[in-house]
Amino acid sequence: MSRYVLGLSGLYHDSGAALLCDGKIVAAANEERFSRLKHDSSLPVHAARWCLSYAGVKIEDVELVAWYEKPLRKFERILVNQILEFPRSFTAFRRSTFSWLTDKLWVRNRLIKELGVPASRLVFGEHHRSHAASAFYASPWTDAAVLTVDGVGEWATTTLYQGGGEGLAARSELRFPHSIGLMYSAFTAYLGFAVNDGEYKVMGMAPYGRPRFVDEIRRVFRLGDDGAFEVDLDYFSWHWSATDSFTEKLVALLGPPRFPGEDFDPKRPEDQRFADIAASVQQVTEDALVGLATRLHRDTGQRRLCLAGGVALNSVANRQILLRSPFEELFVQPAAGDAGGALGAALWAWNEVLGGPRVDVGLVPGLGQASPDEQTGEMLSDLKAHFERLDDDTLVERAAEDVADGKVLGWVQGRFEWGPRSLGHRSILADPRRADMRDRINARVKYRELFRPFAPSIRADVAHRYVDLPAGGEQPAQWMLLVAPVKDPEILPATTHVDGTARVQTVYEAQNPRYHRLLDAVEARTGHPALLNTSFNLKGEPMVSSPVQAYATFKRSGLDVLYLGNFRVERGGVDG
Repeated sequence: MSRYVLGLSGLYHDSGAALLCDGKIVAAANEERFSRLKHDSSLPVHAARWCLSYAGVKIEDVELVAWYEKPLRKFERILVNQILEFPRSFTAFRRSTFSWLTDKLWVRNRLIKELGVPASRLVFGEHHRSHAASAFYASPWTDAAVLTVDGVGEWATTTLYQGGGEGLAARSELRFPHSIGLMYSAFTAYLGFAVNDGEYKVMGMAPYGRPRFVDEIRRVFRLGDDGAFEVDLDYFSWHWSATDSFTEKLVALLGPPRFPGEDFDPKRPEDQRFADIAASVQQVTEDALVGLATRLHRDTGQRRLCLAGGVALNSVANRQILLRSPFEELFVQPAAGDAGGALGAALWAWNEVLGGPRVDVGLVPGLGQASPDEQTGEMLSDLKAHFERLDDDTLVERAAEDVADGKVLGWVQGRFEWGPRSLGHRSILADPRRADMRDRINARVKYRELFRPFAPSIRADVAHRYVDLPAGGEQPAQWMLLVAPVKDPEILPATTHVDGTARVQTVYEAQNPRYHRLLDAVEARTGHPALLNTSFNLKGEPMVSSPVQAYATFKRSGLDVLYLGNFRVERGGVDG
């Protein structure tokens, strides 16, 4: 008889659900894919119900439901810290107390009520242990060091583990308010971007600058020789403010912050200053992570590192860990942030609470919902869209022709992705050889900042011809979580960033067969098995999940053609 475990995360940001059957992943999804609220932090009721429905089981069939952290311990940290910071923390105290006492503290009761979970089957993990489990137990390794780095969990902001046959053993931790993730988020706000949404924009801005503010950043974020770090809290306010993350002292040190929503032009002196600050923050972050990894290697003697937590999504820093730390191989779980805590909670419950056997969890790009072609065809007919249905071979060939002809494609195939990266299931695709394609897609399709780079998807067996992947980086590269120098930027200019690098996705046939076939067909026409790949969404929206959402986005954007399963949709129809 099959044994099911459901993992859940939420009520902070990026909530999600993941279902295991006998230790293997059956389904996993972010709540935002159903609610259509980007970074939805609500209780992942829709995602959980979909996971159960997909598996054909009821909540009564689930042996354990695992929440990814301990709410009481988290509330303790918030309460203690705000009392210590009183009276300047009064506004934050009032807001957080109301939020927790009316909502977040009663997770157990809400899960019992909204999902029908029996109280006896609810277990609560620890935030960083859930992160660690999401990486270690999903990795192909039975022994590895594990590093988790994010904003904050209950108390920990950084934890060092050793993973082995006996499970995960915590070696040491660093605690709130000292945090790499909160530091990076504070500078995200300083640079005019939204916290918990714009950190990757800081990473994209950094290559336009020089790290000439490193000394100033190190003054406010001090690094020790043993991997430890300390934040000078006079420059930051995340520990006492409900709305702000940095103080006027940081402004006095670095100059006025960037106004949100302003255009970014590195040719302007003021914008160059912001780019230089971004470059400096990025370098200090990399130095901190390399220091932690070096410390962890010394403590464990392991040659393999599993990395998790929101900071693990920093694909530039991931490369530096491989190049500058003693670790030889790196694994990063594709949903490394809080949504991935749902998978970690489930894997922790299976491996450490139930004592289930360690198995290959079956991690693949698409773990979410798919739509049958029959339903898609009915929808397109009802909407009087201009479409045709193609067999598998013709579909791939036509898509490759469209790419070679300079068209921008919406591409919806199979189950949607697990994690924040588009991996060939819910993607916008184009020819990376065309130098104008980046500005075209940013301006006319995605409606986002022009400085933002795009990633290349490259067939894994030939990726070394195009990018200089570091040894041991095969795992994060397949999830688009590793930046690498481009060997010849003139070949793929649309996916080469200003510093000559690219956040590459290596594509394997076994994991992504239709996307792999498309790369083959593109190579036959362009000479290169490579595609520009970006998430299928407009600025400020989650990636599309269903054919209806994909079609609506197609009609509202500058996409040229849409591929929905085996359907090719063109502009036209009754609504143009």
